[in-house]
Amino acid sequence: MSSTILEVPETASFQAVEAAQRLRTTMAATRVSFTWLGVHKTLSPEQKAQAADRFDAEAKFVSASKKLLDTQHPQFRAVTAVRGKILQHWKDQTLPYPEPGLRLIPQGQIDRFDRTLQAYQRELTRAVSDLDATYAELREAARNRLGRLFNPSDYPVSLRDEFGVTWEFPAVEPPNYLQQLNPALYEQQCQRVQARFDEAVQLAEQAFLEELSRLVEHLAERLSGADDGKPKVFRDSAVENLGEFFDRFRRLNFRSNEQLDAVVERARNLLNGVQPQELRDNAQLRGRMVTQLSNVQASLDGLMVDRPRRSILRGPRPETP
Repeated sequence: MSSTILEVPETASFQAVEAAQRLRTTMAATRVSFTWLGVHKTLSPEQKAQAADRFDAEAKFVSASKKLLDTQHPQFRAVTAVRGKILQHWKDQTLPYPEPGLRLIPQGQIDRFDRTLQAYQRELTRAVSDLDATYAELREAARNRLGRLFNPSDYPVSLRDEFGVTWEFPAVEPPNYLQQLNPALYEQQCQRVQARFDEAVQLAEQAFLEELSRLVEHLAERLSGADDGKPKVFRDSAVENLGEFFDRFRRLNFRSNEQLDAVVERARNLLNGVQPQELRDNAQLRGRMVTQLSNVQASLDGLMVDRPRRSILRGPRPETP
């Protein structure tokens, strides 16, 4: 199995090492976790046997579950939407780290991040409260839909404690006391941490590169050609998303690769001050933009190669809600 990663030339190795050191000294690890009600439940052996009988199948070769609540209900969707916003904010404010469930955040942004997640936590509490107010209705609808599969014991008394979010900033450096207890082990752990930050540099470059490539390709595709003789329709977000990318790159970039920096700057200058409506109204501007975006895309393609992703030592994968 392979993935697309950034090709870092040998001349940039020292720059990448310095970037890893900057990450290690200026970033903190952060984890966001959810408590989330499971809405699917495996059928009992008796129920599964009955389902298998209908198809003349052996029960041990049949897997079946039931859906406890309608997740498309507006109030349930409102709760899910808050979770989506939290996850998106966490991703937007952080860089990947090669340990499941962890990402890296600039130390100077921790207070703002904490305040924002507190606000989202309050929003989630309100959404769950609204959902709980309709819980009896949802449960009754489930009774009607599930028929004999409905079991009251599958349902908690209230939903208020079934959804929640927490966040923390766990240490990734080896503990100082280990240096006194076992210097050799301490040094081994320091090397392990450094290797992870080296990996974090590659992961961050890869994420930036792939996102920019996707955004540039999408905008170029919407600006080129026509549908039924008319220019293709594109949303303002096709341009706005690139602006948001440039802002995030400027905020989180740690100057690990001059080539990547140069390509991002070219794309930023190309779109600087350009409004979506201008691209709709001006065919010449649209044509020039397509050509220049294609050149940027070619540069991005030149920075990517397919190779097996190097394996790293990981701890046990935490359970996800």
